[in-house]
Amino acid sequence: MAVHLTRIYTRGGDKGETSLVDGTRVKKHALRVEAYGTVDEANAVIGLARLHAEGEVDAMLARIQHDLFDLGADLATPETGRKAEGALRIAASQVERLEREIDAMNERLSPLRSFVLPGGTPVAAHLHHARTVVRRAERVATALSEEEEINREALKYLNRLSDHLFVLARHANGDGAADVLWVPGANR
Repeated sequence: MAVHLTRIYTRGGDKGETSLVDGTRVKKHALRVEAYGTVDEANAVIGLARLHAEGEVDAMLARIQHDLFDLGADLATPETGRKAEGALRIAASQVERLEREIDAMNERLSPLRSFVLPGGTPVAAHLHHARTVVRRAERVATALSEEEEINREALKYLNRLSDHLFVLARHANGDGAADVLWVPGANR
């Protein structure tokens, strides 16, 4: 999938519409646009996390950022549109990679005895933020799936990614040692 940009602005969206990959014009507030826009937002938050990440954590996040561009392209290309055939789609292998990484990280973590509050190290705090944005993207994508056909692997990817980011945040918090745990009723 070659990308060639010569101009950044096109004036095509000045009236509140945008084009999908297949050329279909839709409102900028359409669920499909909201879905891939929220995926883009999650990618930006992951970029912030990467400012604090090193080694294997940074490598995982780099792979995820590329996946999120794939996911954005997937969501921006209707399943039944004129460019549906051969479109870039999230594949089961991308979901499976997330599962393998979750399992490997989770082996090193002690079991939770309370909910984890977003925080700890800077990278973990950004990962928790990214996780909440991914959850929002998942909610929008599931709403879209009730109106239009979308790739089921895209939904699985979003679901697994939020789990991955949660486990990765715990890993970045010294395998859970720096997790900030919720104390129910602590401020009564």
